[in-house]
Amino acid sequence: MHELALTEAIIKIINSQREQEHFSRVEEICLRVGEYSGIIPDCLRDCFPIAAKGTAAEGARLVIETVPASFRCLDCGYEGAVERKSACCPRCGSVELRMITGREFYVESLKVE
Repeated sequence: MHELALTEAIIKIINSQREQEHFSRVEEICLRVGEYSGIIPDCLRDCFPIAAKGTAAEGARLVIETVPASFRCLDCGYEGAVERKSACCPRCGSVELRMITGREFYVESLKVE
């Protein structure tokens, strides 16, 4: 389960920010997680209290926003969603697609005290 390692990395980011900004505790952490990132939001939620125990983030609310996948068709220029089943451009039928969003994973914001 790599989600525990990811939550531990989030805590490192928070600790780094805490040293720079001198806040006492974190009230809320907002994450952006891409639909195709391979990260399971429920597992992040389960692992977060373990990683946050004894830190400024202990008891913080974890908000996870999912970033939907979007693609660019290299043949016709279409940009948008693609059905997972077909995995082809809905406009021209091409399979020459490049993902432009959907793999993200980052801390969007912190609400601190």
